[in-house]
Amino acid sequence: MLVTVGDNPERVRSEAAFAMLCGVAPLPASSGKTHRHRLNRGGDRDANCALWRIAVTRMATDPRTRDYVQRRIKDGKDKKEIIRCLKRYITREIYTLLCPTPPQNGLDPAA
Repeated sequence: MLVTVGDNPERVRSEAAFAMLCGVAPLPASSGKTHRHRLNRGGDRDANCALWRIAVTRMATDPRTRDYVQRRIKDGKDKKEIIRCLKRYITREIYTLLCPTPPQNGLDPAA
């Protein structure tokens, strides 16, 4: 994930831009009466692979994620949809860790 951000720092202006860069931004894939989303096929495939591994590992080990998966299954979502949602959520978490919030009013808090 560090390599993805480090290679393109000017493209990471927001959490949505980071998601697009990683290839996990939701795109509408609706047809007829169904309304659903799919993941963006573009972006850094290595970052997308890393997010998939994190999601699958969390599904197997993290109690909060297990509860979330059970809730989504009861809502009628399949495993692909659940992993898509998890990858987007993980992207939000990683963005907040890798890209700290900019200083307010252009002032440097360290100064």
